Amino acid sequence: MLREIVFDTETTGFKPEEGDRLIEIGAVELINHMPTGRTYHQFINPEREVPEDAVKVHGLTYEFLKNYPKVQDIAKDFIDFVGDDGILVAHNASFDINFINYEFKHKGFPTYSWDRVVDTLEIARNKFPGSRNSLDALCKRFNIDNSARTKHGALLDAELLAEVYLELLGGAEPTMSLTSDENKAQSTLSTQINESRSFHPARDFPLSDEELKAHQEFLQNSLTDAIWLKE
Repeated sequence: MLREIVFDTETTGFKPEEGDRLIEIGAVELINHMPTGRTYHQFINPEREVPEDAVKVHGLTYEFLKNYPKVQDIAKDFIDFVGDDGILVAHNASFDINFINYEFKHKGFPTYSWDRVVDTLEIARNKFPGSRNSLDALCKRFNIDNSARTKHGALLDAELLAEVYLELLGGAEPTMSLTSDENKAQSTLSTQINESRSFHPARDFPLSDEELKAHQEFLQNSLTDAIWLKE
């Protein structure tokens, strides 16, 4: 069984070593590349003001966040959700993993090794070199509805990324997204189409003596090394 945790974080900035902090984590569980419906979501009190430029991106102010648990209070819940077997999937994974590892390490919690990480940005760059590979750009490429993404939100972004990730892997089988009744209807329609097709016997296209002669001359003059012409 392959278990993957597609996740996203929101932060107060880009450098945890300079005081920036996690303010939101959202995650979606996949089993054998299929969503199970299990999710994890948590707002986090960063214990510091959130810069205005960060607020513009995700809309989360310190006034809102100060009533939520601190990172040391939620770390175990996230670790339990990921579990010992969970592969972590993120877009630009180095950013998210570095942030989580920095915060967890400084609060006395275990960190994640890179052999447990999949970076969808790296996959997209290898698959579509030279193209824009932001989450929004990939949603557009794969016709994934991201209209609800007016601001960055960790759980919504994780859900969208899960869809993008499956498309990057080759896409789900068409029947996977259908209900049982839809599968039956699709099967019935295919049967009706096949039954409605008329059978046409193979047609014969005889060659004239002139065409046969031209073909023989072509074989003799142009394919002198063909093994069927050798004795």
